[in-house]
Amino acid sequence: MASEDILVEQLKQGDGAAFKHIVDTYQNMVYNTCLSIVKSQEDAEDLAQDVFVQVYQSIHSFKGESKLSTWLYRIATTKSLDHERKKKRKKRFGFVKSIFGEDAQVEVNPPDFHHPGVILDKKENAAILFRAIYQLPENQRIAFILSKIEGQSYQEISEIMQTTIPAVESLLHRAKNNLKKILES
Repeated sequence: MASEDILVEQLKQGDGAAFKHIVDTYQNMVYNTCLSIVKSQEDAEDLAQDVFVQVYQSIHSFKGESKLSTWLYRIATTKSLDHERKKKRKKRFGFVKSIFGEDAQVEVNPPDFHHPGVILDKKENAAILFRAIYQLPENQRIAFILSKIEGQSYQEISEIMQTTIPAVESLLHRAKNNLKKILES
């Protein structure tokens, strides 16, 4: 932890090498988190860059009360969710195609993409899984992605989502039950 504190302090002093080290260390994690939420490689790359710009600009607000990686996950998650909300508000469906099914429910069909955190034998299975994940309510979806795709602990998820561990456990339990219902239908 001492080396992380030193790195953060160096970044606060404007040390370019410290910033490069942070980018090199966390760029894959940040990109994968963004990709899990926005489903577009191009958008995920842009958002990952935005995350590091925000880190550089707001490092002085980092108090060290959580790990640096937790702070980065929080920024990446927030930026990705904001991006998705803006897309929905502006009704830009460049990467998400919504079709009304027979029961008037909106069915989201994510594009065919490769996510480095998901290894499945068949792309069809990945598409089915992601289609089901994106039907979950937002908090359940984020908790599920952070847990099952990003491999975060309940403690880390609670810090990223700024909630309690029991709330994370509840979100994950509901997400699993909802996914089971979605995948069975």
